[in-house]
Amino acid sequence: MTHTLGIDIGTFESKGVLVDGQGRITASASRPHKMIVPRAGWAEHRADEDWWGDFVHITRALLAQSGLDPADIKAIATSAIGPCMLPVDSAGKPLMNGVLYGVDTRATDQIATLNARIGAETIHQRCGNALTSQSVGPKILWLKDTHPDLYARTAMVLSSTSYLTWKLTGEYVIDHYTAANFSPLYDVNTQDWSADLAPEILPLSKLPRLMWSTEIAGHITAKAAQETGLVQGTPVICGTIDAAAEAVSVGVQHPGEMMMMYGSTIFIIQVTANPVRDPRLWYAPWLFPGTHASMAGLATSGTLTHWFRDELARDTDFPALVAEASISPKGAKGLLCLPYFSGERTPIHDPRARGAFFGLNLTHTRADMFRAVVEGVAAGTAHVLETYAQAGASPDRVLAVGGGTKNALWLQATSDFGGVIQHVCAKTVGASYGNAFLAALAIGTAKPADIALWNPNERTITPDPVPAYSVLYPLWKRLYTQTKDIMQDLP
Repeated sequence: MTHTLGIDIGTFESKGVLVDGQGRITASASRPHKMIVPRAGWAEHRADEDWWGDFVHITRALLAQSGLDPADIKAIATSAIGPCMLPVDSAGKPLMNGVLYGVDTRATDQIATLNARIGAETIHQRCGNALTSQSVGPKILWLKDTHPDLYARTAMVLSSTSYLTWKLTGEYVIDHYTAANFSPLYDVNTQDWSADLAPEILPLSKLPRLMWSTEIAGHITAKAAQETGLVQGTPVICGTIDAAAEAVSVGVQHPGEMMMMYGSTIFIIQVTANPVRDPRLWYAPWLFPGTHASMAGLATSGTLTHWFRDELARDTDFPALVAEASISPKGAKGLLCLPYFSGERTPIHDPRARGAFFGLNLTHTRADMFRAVVEGVAAGTAHVLETYAQAGASPDRVLAVGGGTKNALWLQATSDFGGVIQHVCAKTVGASYGNAFLAALAIGTAKPADIALWNPNERTITPDPVPAYSVLYPLWKRLYTQTKDIMQDLP
């Protein structure tokens, strides 16, 4: 029977699935890894150990678990956290750790330099996005400014998915959706690399070849087959960033459909009929020609709950912590949490934003604090939904996905703060499942509409009116604006 393999490399964990032609998961496997934080504002992964090492481990685990003949795997698709910045030498060897997406804010000075020289409005018109911590271009310039020796040895700059594809096929490729995050090196109007705005960043010859996500990038090499147990010659599609594959997994494909991904960060993707050009949001071509996407994301979400558990609740696990927080009243007895523990991405784009608990008194408990964390993330998500409305792009349908969908407290708080109905599909595996579907699309064993059969809707979360939230949400927004100056001055 025909199978497809989908593997996704996340911020803290990688996952993989083998899926048959009817969308049934034959085998699944995962492997945890760490996010490296060498200093405040930096976030990294080890490309060989965390990205390729996880791919190899998971692939072999899936083959062993399923007993499947590797020849029955007809196509492979990967996704990974992104956009990332990984310089490699002429042999494709990483020259440093991979620099992660918007949670890594090291290129703040380079963003300021590029904005001052080119002009923020020009960048936005040509690239479809403002320069933010999500942008790869300033991070390449950071490499040039701070590590000229490594920059001089750089033969190619890859993203995480690009690196996996190269390891599998020997081809340097990148999908348009990911490439749009390489501002100011990608022109959304021509959908091509461009050196017009910032030729000093990098020669375009050192960027991967552009493709659409379901195009065949190459085939498994003999070396990759030996390492992974896959069959040499198996087709590998170009792939994409994890969040895009996650959206595919729950059927986001028509204009007005929005994915809300509950993971280490909240990430939002809405397919749109036309480009949404709002500097508070991100824009990219969607995975297929002629389609568009508008994106948003918080910097810390699941990451913040991990931090809380590790630092303030080491004696318990997440289910117990959620149960404990559920006893705390909605509004956490007036306690506010700004979830900006790694700066913030959309809609404020402030890498120097700081996290805060505000309103603490001696009656507050750990349960109240954890509820405040969850509600702070929900308020941040509501702020993003409010921004979509202001941009004239309110969603028609919201589909929730990711590990956080197991947290009923988080789901309900998001619906309550944002006033939005959320639909949860039967399978919340996420990006790896979306990859398997993209691989099936690429080889013609599935059609776009088949995702509704592969992964039907299972439950719905509807918003409840919460008087406390009506009072606290405006105060939550004011807390940032009235403390922003202090945050900027903190060392």
